[in-house]
Amino acid sequence: EFPHLSDFERDFPSLCFALATGVGKTRLMGAFIAYLHAAYGYRHFFVLAPNLTIYEKLIRDFTPNTAKYVFKGVAEFAGAAPEVITGDTYEQRADLRSGSLFAPIQINIFNISKINTEVRGGRAPRIKRLSEYLGQSYFDYLAELPELVLLMDESHRYRASAGIRVLNELKPLLGLELTATPFTEAGANKPPVPFKNVVMDYPLARAIEDGFVKEPAVVTQQNFDPSAHSSEEIERIKLLDGLRVHEETKVHLLTYARNQGEPPVKPFILVIARDTSHASQLMKLITTDLFDGRYAGKAIQVDSGTTSGAEGDDVVRRLLAVESYDEPTEIVIHVNMLKEGWDVTNLYTIVPLRAANARTLIEQSIGRGLRLPYGRKTGVEPVDRLNIIAHDRFQEVINEAGRGDSPIRLKILVLDAPGGEASLRNVALTPTLNALLGLDASGEVAAPKAGQDAQPARDTPREVMTPEQAIVAKATLDVINELSRSRASGDATAPRLTSSTALHDESVQREIATRVAARLTPAQAEMLPADGPSMFAIVQRTTTLAAEHTIDIPRIQVRPRAGAGGHYEHFKLDIANLHLQPVDQQLVGHGLQSGREVLYGEASTVPEARPADYIVRNLIDYDDIAYDEQAELIYDLAHQAVDYLKSYLATDSALHNVLANQGRLIAEHVHAQMCTHWHDDPGEPEVVVSQDFTPLKPGAVTAVRHVYGLMDTPPDLSKIGTLVFGGFAKCAYDYQKFHSDTERLLAIILEREARRWFRPLRGQLNIFYRQGMHEAEYVPDFVAATADSNWLLETKRASDVATEEVQAKAKAGTTWCTHASNYSVRHGGLPWRYLLIPHHAVAVNATLSGLAATHNW
Repeated sequence: EFPHLSDFERDFPSLCFALATGVGKTRLMGAFIAYLHAAYGYRHFFVLAPNLTIYEKLIRDFTPNTAKYVFKGVAEFAGAAPEVITGDTYEQRADLRSGSLFAPIQINIFNISKINTEVRGGRAPRIKRLSEYLGQSYFDYLAELPELVLLMDESHRYRASAGIRVLNELKPLLGLELTATPFTEAGANKPPVPFKNVVMDYPLARAIEDGFVKEPAVVTQQNFDPSAHSSEEIERIKLLDGLRVHEETKVHLLTYARNQGEPPVKPFILVIARDTSHASQLMKLITTDLFDGRYAGKAIQVDSGTTSGAEGDDVVRRLLAVESYDEPTEIVIHVNMLKEGWDVTNLYTIVPLRAANARTLIEQSIGRGLRLPYGRKTGVEPVDRLNIIAHDRFQEVINEAGRGDSPIRLKILVLDAPGGEASLRNVALTPTLNALLGLDASGEVAAPKAGQDAQPARDTPREVMTPEQAIVAKATLDVINELSRSRASGDATAPRLTSSTALHDESVQREIATRVAARLTPAQAEMLPADGPSMFAIVQRTTTLAAEHTIDIPRIQVRPRAGAGGHYEHFKLDIANLHLQPVDQQLVGHGLQSGREVLYGEASTVPEARPADYIVRNLIDYDDIAYDEQAELIYDLAHQAVDYLKSYLATDSALHNVLANQGRLIAEHVHAQMCTHWHDDPGEPEVVVSQDFTPLKPGAVTAVRHVYGLMDTPPDLSKIGTLVFGGFAKCAYDYQKFHSDTERLLAIILEREARRWFRPLRGQLNIFYRQGMHEAEYVPDFVAATADSNWLLETKRASDVATEEVQAKAKAGTTWCTHASNYSVRHGGLPWRYLLIPHHAVAVNATLSGLAATHNW
């Protein structure tokens, strides 16, 4: 079962769970406690922290109603939370022996550093001194508990310490250890010694692969030669490049937040200094000398000299609030103070300026920046990447990461030398219709904001509208959007907009104008100039433009039809790990006044005629088991369990004893295995159309300032993902980005042959496909409309077309097109078609009809 477990290495049974930083060790502690209490009734737990930072963090995480409460969702603790007793409060408790009246369990949280300090001073630790409240030491109270469970956070800190030898005297029932580094240092130039009691090993490499933490990348400049620079020059270059990466990361994070509707994340840089004087020099350099003081007020220095006194309180406050988007700190300079327990999710760039060997640099540096701000990988590489600036140690770090025993495999990120292409910026993707009407990306009346980054000049001509007329245009678009949802809202008075072509109908335009007039305030209506177009004329022009610049994309939901269900498969039961024995059924009483025990004889049970019925009566208590439908299966499983019990129980009375007293436990094991043999029977899905056609979503991209035309071949095709293209005649957005030059070539074909085209954003089509156990969203490369069809188009490298993921996406896209076609054609619209095109088939002289004839999926 556990090949790495060869020795507990303590005076009590102790099991180590070696888990990568950032995957939830504290949450697992809560799971340990909840399980041991639910399964075995254990009530007393002793949690050890290695330092004050983690000690305070653990207290917060075990306190109800805090952000990272470890028992969130545990029903048993919802009404009666565990009682938390800390190293600062235990002496105030006189009722520990009786226990809290309401708390189901008691959790003691102590700081081992405090105990170690007291032991080194030659004194007994305070925990072993007599308490006037308890009449004994708290240590003696804990040592007398029959089922004390010891949990050790960052357990590599508790090897060969005086404090842990004291704790051995507690003789806990069980020790549970958690650490990301399951080894002890053996000394200079000696390999580390691995733990012998590891029962689960989930290293950083697997956590990165499974998508639970950021992917670390080591960063350098192209053709950088450290020997050609002094140490001071290298420091300055690393800082400059770190800030360059930081600024680009800010743009990528803002773009992702805008596109996904997620809260924005403010990244920050961690600069690791050699000592306090070095940190002060760096603080001055960053806040005054670099970039004309742009980072003044945005950097803090964290060391023993800056975190004490009144000014230190402000530094600590800013450090604790560094994850807040509104807090200004973007650079943290520290001197070896931010170790385990400092958990932040928005650290994206690390600039190590302290001498350290490569392994230490990797393990200590990246540990603080691995956590993901959204709790999951996004699929956007810069949002999922931690950058380590290592110009001077680049090859050494790469070599160390490539060793067989390295905890990770680092990515490599090579920067251009400064002075090349302009830095990235956030560019809003505005639907062309909005640009024509003088509205911004979100559909509001456009108004330049002070201090906003300049956007590339637009090639799309705007309608000549005053701000007052633009208000009418915006109201018109809002009404059109509402009417396209009218079938879902049940508004019987609304005209039915089954497609955008209905917007050309004059009666529809007049109904829209009536609703627009009702929506405007009298003051807004009066502001329209008397010599300009009437409100109805503005509505007419807006509806006409909306029809011309819209592709009728219905909002489709595919869900199981009512009445669909599933079934359990027959299987062979595996309960060989259960070895249940008969229990003593003697009734015992306790005299309330005398305190004497009273014996009454054998207790009664509810007997069953057939042994299997003991298990069945417990199984049918589960909501997902229907006796009438699954009687054959549950009796088959119950008989398998009874046959197993008979194989080692000698008598019928022993069999009935076990089944009567432990039938529920057996049923739990049976039901758990049944759940793994459940199969859905969804039947034919129900397709629900909640909106006849949907407005285009605003979006954002990161790009350099220069705008390319479609026919402009980029000078470096490997960097096409950083470029923005514009100047379109038929695109539904003013700007677009492409991941490959193949996509640019396909856009040229669409610009020539389609009536309208665009690259969709996440959440625009609601297409989902199965990826392993998870359901992921599929966003095709292009949506296009021609004279006779609507299209979803995907281009892939030819070698990837047959892969499982690409085929699953293609199947999901084809299914969506089938449902969309059924709805569209039924209401007089165009059919939808799906194309999966290998990259080598896409060329400027290709035609859409030719591609469809060859690659229709």
